[in-house]
Amino acid sequence: MPGFGFGLALALVASLAAASASAAALASSGAGGNGSSHTSSRYCDAESRLELRHKDRLLRLSALIRAELERSDAELAIVSRTGLDLGRWGIRHSHAGVSVRSGADTPWSVRQLYYDCDEGLPRIYDQGLSAFLFGADQPTLGHVSVVLLPPAGATALRRAALDNRLALALLAGRYSANAYAFSTRYQNCNQWLAELLAAGWGGIAPGPDARALAQRWLAERRYEPTPVEVGWRLVMWAGPVFVPWIHNDDHPDEDLAAARYRISLPAAVEGLVRAQVPQAERIQFCYTPRHVLVRRGWGAELPESCAVEAGDERVALD
Repeated sequence: MPGFGFGLALALVASLAAASASAAALASSGAGGNGSSHTSSRYCDAESRLELRHKDRLLRLSALIRAELERSDAELAIVSRTGLDLGRWGIRHSHAGVSVRSGADTPWSVRQLYYDCDEGLPRIYDQGLSAFLFGADQPTLGHVSVVLLPPAGATALRRAALDNRLALALLAGRYSANAYAFSTRYQNCNQWLAELLAAGWGGIAPGPDARALAQRWLAERRYEPTPVEVGWRLVMWAGPVFVPWIHNDDHPDEDLAAARYRISLPAAVEGLVRAQVPQAERIQFCYTPRHVLVRRGWGAELPESCAVEAGDERVALD
């Protein structure tokens, strides 16, 4: 299943922007070809080629997470994972979906939005938990966050998450990895999830105005999308030039002038869930070739390096 996410887009744009001046010079001299189209399609079409040992590690991580889900009384969870290294922008998790105990596909399958590179459109996919983790771009070091909703706070969300008509009514016709959180022009994976949560809690029915109503509900509850301080206007300019999944025309002028995007990322979605359901519980996981660490609660984040600290649960993998 070809897919695309914000993490890859932002990292790709940054690397392309660094070379944009020389690329422009080559093009103006006639020495360059249609490099942007080739580069963007190459990244879009590239599929994760995990080695067997990497798959084994992620399968074992999936089993640990599934065991935690089964032990809980939760009927629904928000599951987020890392992609590329986006630490320079203060981003750890870049892709999230909703997981239901009695899911549409298999128990605890993850419903999520992906950009379908073959069709050039955003699509809704139901994926098993293991396949969801296989989408990570760093098989030797990664992080997963799971937010468990108690039954009382999950009833409406579970109904919304399994409503195919609603899921499709909230699906935008155009994808943008950096979609502005309060515009219906585009959508990214985490924005679809935020709007699904809003539709569930807000009792929004499927219809042509479902997205607008969901965003109004989010705004009324002071939903705070994640500010991404790009910090380099060349990156902002290079995005739409080099990568067809990056757009600027939905963002407020003041944000563009400040080289800032305000978008839905897993951290913002988790903040929304915690604000609406204070009883929700969070479990963090990280993995290396040697171990998995587990940390419970809404406290400090696990170390980026996945080094064990006091209070962490360590599960050996070697």
